[in-house]
Amino acid sequence: MDDTVTLTLDEAEALSREVLTRHGFDEAHAGAITRSVVAAQRDECHSHGLYRLIGCVDTLHHGGVSPDATPEIIDIAPGVVRADARHGCSLLAFEKARPALIDKARTNGIAMLALNNAFHFSALWPEVESLAEEGLVALAMTPSHAFVAPAGGQAPLLGTNPIAFSWPRPGTFPYTFDFATSVVARGEIELHRRAGEAIPEGWAVDRQGEPTTDPATALEGAMLTFGGYKGSALSIMIELLAGPLIGDLLGHETQPANADGQGKPFHGELLLAIDPATLLGTDRERHMQHAEALFEGVLAQGARLPSQRRHEARRRSRELGVTIPATLYQELDRLRQPKGPGT
Repeated sequence: MDDTVTLTLDEAEALSREVLTRHGFDEAHAGAITRSVVAAQRDECHSHGLYRLIGCVDTLHHGGVSPDATPEIIDIAPGVVRADARHGCSLLAFEKARPALIDKARTNGIAMLALNNAFHFSALWPEVESLAEEGLVALAMTPSHAFVAPAGGQAPLLGTNPIAFSWPRPGTFPYTFDFATSVVARGEIELHRRAGEAIPEGWAVDRQGEPTTDPATALEGAMLTFGGYKGSALSIMIELLAGPLIGDLLGHETQPANADGQGKPFHGELLLAIDPATLLGTDRERHMQHAEALFEGVLAQGARLPSQRRHEARRRSRELGVTIPATLYQELDRLRQPKGPGT
């Protein structure tokens, strides 16, 4: 029996929509979630791909997300827009607020989107990359639930707290990075647990603060920040900017959805968009081309640019489809089936 299943992108999209709508997400939310997880799967970002649908369904069943909330888009100031997700998924709120963010950035040179009261599970790179494709420089960050110990500590206090950046490039894909301030995304540890594989040393500690390579023990203990105190400081910055600064919660004040319905999986996200044309005027093209010297210098040393691997995977996936573990496909296939009587 094959241990993997390959799907076309259209099949992956259909699978995602069927799973989500079968369990109660409306078409708008199902579409926004599908666009994110299929993009991640297409680019071989497995920890944020189709596997994430399982968490979306579980969160919905535990009352941790509104499946039909209509985001409220609020014009705060000439350079500021707020999106209240109303306990819906962050992805639809971003899509609804994105046109206003772009317009404000082009009008004022810089603009900020404060996204509040949102269930957030997704990668950030699709958001910043979509802004870079409009010619804007973009930065995004969000706290998550307290899974990570601060440097020098041993108990969860900080989120995995990702940060993403995208820079538009002439004639090619944007330069984009997106990484957690923990050593890895929590989804990577979960994928190791599902596969029955050990995690590398330095990713996490157990409940007593001792190093562990067991993924289940790590998920019960605390993850670690990358770069020690440097990653910890960056993580705290993200908590502040995408929490209190925009009137939202710190990571340790939120909890994943759970079976007793007491989880509070809602928090904020901050996005900044900068228009080079406003800063540079008629010299925009010259200075953006000047930036290419830096990318060329990296490649000349045989090094790889962040997102280069993703774009290579994207080309493969468009031709060959996406491949996922057979066990994951079977689980998703069960989730999209109609419920039988009494279930």
